[in-house]
Amino acid sequence: MSPDHERSSGLIGRTPTADYDGFAEAYAAETESSLLNAYYARPAIVDLAGDVAGRRILDVGCGAGPLFEALRDRGAVVTGIDPSAKMLELARRRLGEGAALRQADLNDPLPFPDGAFDDAVACLVLHYLEDWTAPLAELRRVLAPGGRLIVAVNHPWVYKHTNPEGGSYFSTHEYGLECNFNGQNVLLSQWHRPLQAVTGAFIDAGFRIAVISEPPPASGAHERFPDDVKTPDSAFLCFLFLVLEAP
Repeated sequence: MSPDHERSSGLIGRTPTADYDGFAEAYAAETESSLLNAYYARPAIVDLAGDVAGRRILDVGCGAGPLFEALRDRGAVVTGIDPSAKMLELARRRLGEGAALRQADLNDPLPFPDGAFDDAVACLVLHYLEDWTAPLAELRRVLAPGGRLIVAVNHPWVYKHTNPEGGSYFSTHEYGLECNFNGQNVLLSQWHRPLQAVTGAFIDAGFRIAVISEPPPASGAHERFPDDVKTPDSAFLCFLFLVLEAP
């Protein structure tokens, strides 16, 4: 990870991940069928996961449970964690009382033994964290040998494209992202990393990079969002997807 950190100016009303309690229902409603979540991030993660029947999967930052549900429907044995109690309440409502859900934060040791999972998925989670060292070490610890970490993070190029006056592309720095979730305005705190810092962090944590993907949106996106996805084969950059293998 780059040692050069600079905090973007004007970041006020900061909302760490745990504060999702305050807008959990709005977030869940917005992302249930949105382009970036339902037609891009989640299907890309499921595609990268492939045949998951019987595999033990940790869904990191499971939120209200849509990715958990998609993986479970494909035969995986899924455990979900999230720091937000309200998100876990929504997930349990969606997934049923028998769903394996636990309140846990990646900034703390994970409540699982070594090698407990065959895969872990972290979809749009890591860019909330300033330091990836301890979280990646924990994810590496709970994966069985040969296990996979499947990740979606903000694409580093997109931040500089949309924030040309922001900090240097080559520095790791915090910035505020204004979002509207189902009519509720929220200012999130996220961290930009250049590509070399993203890949370097995974390598330093002992992972082998197996896949780097910049996928197109899922089938049906053009019909559902014709203003954003102009043709059935349109592609765009938003998130970066990686499959990391744990030797």
